[in-house]
Amino acid sequence: MIVGKDGALLAISDLHVAYAENRAIVEGLQPGSPADWLLVAGDVGDTVEDVEWALGLLSRRFAKVIWVPGNHELWTPPADEVTLRGEARYRHLVDRCRALGVVTPEDPYPVWQGPGGPALIAPLFLLYDYSWRPPGLDREAALAEAYQTGIVCTDEFLLHPDPYPSRQAWCAARVAETARRLDARDPDLPTVLVNHWPLLREPTRILRYPIFAQWCGTEDTADWHLRYAAAAVVYGHLHIPRTTWHDGVRFEEVSVGYPREWRPRPTPPGQLRRILPAP
Repeated sequence: MIVGKDGALLAISDLHVAYAENRAIVEGLQPGSPADWLLVAGDVGDTVEDVEWALGLLSRRFAKVIWVPGNHELWTPPADEVTLRGEARYRHLVDRCRALGVVTPEDPYPVWQGPGGPALIAPLFLLYDYSWRPPGLDREAALAEAYQTGIVCTDEFLLHPDPYPSRQAWCAARVAETARRLDARDPDLPTVLVNHWPLLREPTRILRYPIFAQWCGTEDTADWHLRYAAAAVVYGHLHIPRTTWHDGVRFEEVSVGYPREWRPRPTPPGQLRRILPAP
């Protein structure tokens, strides 16, 4: 990784620090310059304690850390002493991040002024609405097929939408509020859009189990990379780290994933991806 004298905008996601090997990866993460910013695109850990530990460590090392939640942070697992659910859990995590100096989707969007900038960094929390389904299947039929094949996201049991009636209703509210904020941005600034879930469906086409795509995003954001003049889109969730291009826009999937996934890969895990300046 080559870093300019004025730093770089770097990214990583899906740290899953409940695994000892992944925790060691986080302990080894270091900036290449005191001016480096780090984007953390969700799934840091399953418990509030784990999220605080990892983001606290990273916030002491990087000039700025910007976090968005993944589905794992939003779980209410039985082992977590924090029993908050849904929106209340998310707001609690936002408060804990702010205490650490970490930027969240609820804060003013910062502007990267370093190499490759300026660019508006927009941390997003959008969820999913089950709209990425197999052709001809409505939501109920797609869920039934997932249960029949045994490919069911743990969100169905641990990610509660309270006080919203459903996860898709929560998603609709988040999309509407985020679009309002992005529509009000400075239109002369390109953006870097950071979301745990991919903003368009194409990256999910290579999933081993396509039925899982219903938990991966929403059709409502399919044009956001163009609508909001994205210089790059950063996401995770799929555990398929790679760079792809859509409509001339660079999409970076920056996940570490589970040890069983990264062990067979030739590239060492935990490599920070440079977003700006563009590689």
